[in-house]
Amino acid sequence: MSTTVDAHRLERNAVGLAPTLFQSITHMAPAAAVAFSIIVGVPYAGGSIPLAVLLALVACLLVAVSIGQLARHLPSAGGLYTFSSRGLHPYVGFLVAWGFMLAEPLVAPLLYLIFGNELQANLTSHFGWPTWLWAPFAVAAGLIVWFLTYRGIRLSTRTGVALGTFEIVVFLALALTLIVAAGGNNTLAVFAPNTGNTNGWGSVFPGMIFAILAFIGFEASLPLAEEVKEPRRTIPRAVFLSALLIGLFYLVCYYGATVYFGPNKMLKDFTAYNGGDPWSGLAQAVWGPGLVIVILAVLNSAIANSNAGANAATRVGYSLARIGLLPRTLQKVHPRFRTPYVAVNVQALGGIILAVGLGLVAGGALPAFALLGTVATIIVVTIYILTNLSNLVFYLRERRAEFNVLWNGIVPVVGSLIFLPALIAAFGIDFAGLGITALAPPTNLAPIIILIWMVAGIALLIYFATTKPERIADTGRVFLDEPGPL
Repeated sequence: MSTTVDAHRLERNAVGLAPTLFQSITHMAPAAAVAFSIIVGVPYAGGSIPLAVLLALVACLLVAVSIGQLARHLPSAGGLYTFSSRGLHPYVGFLVAWGFMLAEPLVAPLLYLIFGNELQANLTSHFGWPTWLWAPFAVAAGLIVWFLTYRGIRLSTRTGVALGTFEIVVFLALALTLIVAAGGNNTLAVFAPNTGNTNGWGSVFPGMIFAILAFIGFEASLPLAEEVKEPRRTIPRAVFLSALLIGLFYLVCYYGATVYFGPNKMLKDFTAYNGGDPWSGLAQAVWGPGLVIVILAVLNSAIANSNAGANAATRVGYSLARIGLLPRTLQKVHPRFRTPYVAVNVQALGGIILAVGLGLVAGGALPAFALLGTVATIIVVTIYILTNLSNLVFYLRERRAEFNVLWNGIVPVVGSLIFLPALIAAFGIDFAGLGITALAPPTNLAPIIILIWMVAGIALLIYFATTKPERIADTGRVFLDEPGPL
């Protein structure tokens, strides 16, 4: 193999199914998602929050099937943008890549904020430490993730397996304890649309936005396609299993919390419970001093998730630099660790600055988290819908002999339709008389931020299409199939 190839090639056959699966699982940050992402939807869905989670699970499972169908033929570090480029059009692939480069790099700073907030909140409440400490704690989280992602995919993904297993075991045990403690209050009414909220489906769909936020990252193993063993088999399995297993985990957790706390009390009281940290409050109620384990699980989850998010973001940045749509320096691979170290450095510094800077401007870690999370959710849901459509069109256009009515026809259409109400609700649009209300500040700024970003992306698309159209076309290349120099 030539030196030229080695200089810009990621390490092949580096990880198997388990680390790849946990790349997706830890990207979803199961514990942090339960403790912080989904609760943002509770003031909308109320006692029906388990239904919102169930709808998000079904929608994500269907897009996971579409991803699996496409990954069989298009394994690439480009991930979802390669699918849209080949399935729909290279221009769509470019815009997906551009949107992804706003959404995916937000994942790590999102979790730096959660790490800083969780640690500061507990130190403040128990020991009276100052509230501004969330900022240096967020920086510390960023430095830990920087080290893990720089030193190699093996260290990074193996760390993800250990951290991910711990947080899942802790929160699953807590949820089962809550279900047992609820006793006769266990009820399936939490899966009805009008339980403990004001507008029924009009309340469930906005709540579904933040349930989907908890799922973002189930596809995060895709950008590792050039580093895993047997990617055409491993990637589809990892994507589907991560969505299914963690979706069921979310359901158990929020069913347990809702029936224990009381479905009719969720809307007004849950998010403010225990000073805005309801899951620690629930743990203290049923486990006493055992709440320390829950706090550790959330901190652990924040590190694991930001680690996985940084892995995914840097691989997509690397793949875009490789085809000339980002500065070429981002494709540089470390000669020893085989990581895209320039992209890792940019992601690390940018993530730390964004987390701390936005937290200071927004008035704290949680408002900044809500805004960044909403931006990421709107973009990613749109990309999921385009991925479903890519599944349909790719098989009709390039693999007609393999087209299956269920997997390549019904699944992508139904999956897209389930996402649409949540996407419309994210823009505050009331439809069908459901009574959907606009998102509260600062989350309502998300559509404006996305609009500005995508207008800039369209301008870049026009520039590349008129001056270097081959770079746009390269968004559909599958480099894994190319043995020669990149």
